Amino acid sequence: MSVSIEDVERAAGRIAGHVLRTPVVEVSPGLFLKLEGLQRSGSFKARGGFNRALASEAIPEAGLIAASGGNHGLAVAYVARDLGVRAEIFVPTVASPVKVAGLRALGARVTQVGAVYADAYEASVKRAAETGALDVHAYDQAEVVAGQGTLGLEVLEQTGGVDTVVVAVGGGGLVAGITVALGGRARVVAVEPELIPTLHRALEAGGPVGVEVSGVGADALGASRAGELAYEITSAAGVRSLLVPDEAIVEARRELWREHRIAAEHAGAAAYAALLSGVYVPAPGERVAVVVCGANTDPATLA
Repeated sequence: MSVSIEDVERAAGRIAGHVLRTPVVEVSPGLFLKLEGLQRSGSFKARGGFNRALASEAIPEAGLIAASGGNHGLAVAYVARDLGVRAEIFVPTVASPVKVAGLRALGARVTQVGAVYADAYEASVKRAAETGALDVHAYDQAEVVAGQGTLGLEVLEQTGGVDTVVVAVGGGGLVAGITVALGGRARVVAVEPELIPTLHRALEAGGPVGVEVSGVGADALGASRAGELAYEITSAAGVRSLLVPDEAIVEARRELWREHRIAAEHAGAAAYAALLSGVYVPAPGERVAVVVCGANTDPATLA
């Protein structure tokens, strides 16, 4: 495959000291939550952002550039601030005001353009060609996928091994990286909102295809087309993609806060929604790790 376990292991060494080793909690026997919302910038995206930047021979004077629904942009802005370089972030108009404010607080130049992520990405590509900035793709870049995969290595180490890792999917960078990192040592179950079945449709069609984007997870899981790397890696590994309704995602987010005092955005709660709603039912004795992947949300909306 175009991303190997060795790439993930090198990424882990490269980004050590720049990202956190986020905690895992066992909330019931055999059910673990990986609290990636506690990561730098509030989501797993910092892992791939740091790996892309640090793997480059040199960062151009124009700095880093990215398109994002919000979380990836926050990560790239954080990376840029940490490394002392510029960041320019393009986000669609559906981006959460909380995330847009966070981008500006991190010192990034922010441009809101278009209705969905694909529009923002098109604008960022044009701008990168003009400035020469280093493009950090939200999910379809080998260095980004390898960086996200470091989360999978941590899950294996922190749990002592699990049977299944359940993870939400947008463009697919995280699920692809985790799949590579696990290397068959645990199965991977992908979870997507019913209203954004990006990887689900790609696996059905035999390759990435365009989908409509809407619903509560659109700002973070709103890729209208799965990444080529995500499709290549997950299809080869036989990853299952399950769909959950928005109502289940909303309830899972509430449950994480009520029962565990875990703050999650809707996208961050999507994987947990699969278990809570019964879309995924673990077998007796199955050890399951659920990735709670993002916490960039308005705290006033958690109750």
